[in-house]
Amino acid sequence: MKTLETESRVPSSFRDPSGFVYSRDGNLYRQVNLRYRNEYDQLMQSGLYAELVRDRLLIPHEEIDVEPAKPELAYKIIRPESLGFISYPYEWCFSQLKDAALSTLSIQKKALEFGMSLKDSSAFNIQFSDGQPLLIDTLSFEKYQEGLPWIAYRQFCQHFLAPLVLMSRRDVRLIQLFRTYIDGIPLDLASSLLPRRTYLSFPLLTHVHLHARSQRHFSSGQSRLTQRRMGHLSFLGLIDNLESAIKGLKWQPSGTEWAEYYEDTNYSHRALDHKKALISEFIARIRPGTVWDLGANLGMFSRLASSNGAQTVSFDIDPAAVERNYLECKANGETKLLPLLLDLTNPSPAIGWGNEERMSLIERGPADMVLGLALLHHLAISNNLPFDRIARFLSELCRWLVIEFVPKSDSQVQRLLSTREDIFTDYDRSAFEAEFGRYFATVASASIDDSERVLYLMENLRST
Repeated sequence: MKTLETESRVPSSFRDPSGFVYSRDGNLYRQVNLRYRNEYDQLMQSGLYAELVRDRLLIPHEEIDVEPAKPELAYKIIRPESLGFISYPYEWCFSQLKDAALSTLSIQKKALEFGMSLKDSSAFNIQFSDGQPLLIDTLSFEKYQEGLPWIAYRQFCQHFLAPLVLMSRRDVRLIQLFRTYIDGIPLDLASSLLPRRTYLSFPLLTHVHLHARSQRHFSSGQSRLTQRRMGHLSFLGLIDNLESAIKGLKWQPSGTEWAEYYEDTNYSHRALDHKKALISEFIARIRPGTVWDLGANLGMFSRLASSNGAQTVSFDIDPAAVERNYLECKANGETKLLPLLLDLTNPSPAIGWGNEERMSLIERGPADMVLGLALLHHLAISNNLPFDRIARFLSELCRWLVIEFVPKSDSQVQRLLSTREDIFTDYDRSAFEAEFGRYFATVASASIDDSERVLYLMENLRST
C-alpha cells in the first residue's frame, strides 16, 4: 500500500464520477470506477478502443494490477501512454483548434459504429501528441441509446465551433476568451460578437445564433435540438453538418508584426549560419530531452532542437507565426515539435476551480533547456523588464539556457528606441552578465559572426 505522501489526484480530474486520474511515485494512472464498468467493457470489447488507438485518435493505455486510489469505488486501474507537454486551447493556433474539432467529430462517428457516443466534447480533453490531436479521456464514452440527442452537442459548439467562428470571422485573438470561459465560450456571447453576415450561413445560423437563442428558453442551457428525440440518421446528419461547418472555416495567417520576421531582419547569411551552428553545438553538447523556444517565430531554431531528438515546444506571441509553424509541422510530418501561443509577459496562469484545474506555464516545467534568442531586448526595452526579473523568471523554467545578448548599437534595438525615450542606462553587456550571473553560470559564450550579438550557454545555479 502506497503512502499518502507519494500519491495525489490530478487537480483537473474530479468532475467525472466514472473515474479519475492520479499520480503515484511519478507514474500516472486512471482509476475506472465500478459505475463505469459496463461502458468501459463495451469500449474495450467492441473493438472501438482498438480502432481509435490504431487511428491515433485515442490515447493508448494498459491495464495495471496496482492498489487503487479509492478501492471501494474501483473497477480497474489503467496506465495511459505518457504525454509530453500539456497544452490548453487558449495556447493553440486556429488550425490546431480546427484539427482538434475535426478529430472529436471523427471519434463521435466511429463511436456510433460501435454502439457508443461521446458524453462530453471538451477541448481540454484533447492533447497534441506526435503532431496529432489525441483524445486523452478514456472515460468520455457512453452507450448509445437510439432516439436520444447528443448530450455533448452544446459543449462541442461552445468549445470548438463558437471559438473557431469568432477566430475566422471576427478576430483570431478571441481564442483568449477560453482563459475566462473555461467551460467554453457562451453561445450568446459568440452570437453577439459575430458579424451580421454570419446569419446567412445555415450552419452558423443553426448551431450558433439559433442555438444561443434557444438556450435562453431552457434553464438547463440545452437547446431545443438537444431536448427532442433524435434518430440514428438524424444524429449522423448533425455530426456531418457540424463537420461541414468546421471544414468551411478559414483563417489566413498574414499581416501581423512577426509573420514576416525573417524577411525583415538585420542578420546577414553569414551571421545566421553561424548562429545556427553555435546553437546546434550547444544542443549537441547538452543533449536536452525537452526544449522550450521562447519567441520562436516560425520555429527555425526550434527545429535545430527537435531534429536532434528533443521534445520541443515552440512558443510565440504572434498567432500568424504559430499558425505557419504548425502548418509546416503538419506538411513535414514533424512529431517532436509543438508550436503554441504564449505572451511571455503574461504567461498562461493556473486557472479553474481552486486555481488548480489548468496548470500555469511554470508548473509545466522546468524544461531541460530554454532558447531565448532575439528575445532579451524586447523584454527589457519594449516591456521595461529589468535584467534581474528576466533572469529570475527564466531560472524557474529551465536547467540550461541559451540566450542571445543584443547590444544597443544593433539596428533592431535602435528600431525599438526610435519611438520612445532611452531610459535604459543599465542595458549593456556587463549589467546583463552580472544580473544573470546571480541565477546562472556561464558555461560558454561566443560572438556571432558579422554582428555585434553574443550567444551564451548558461546553467541554472540551482542545478549545479
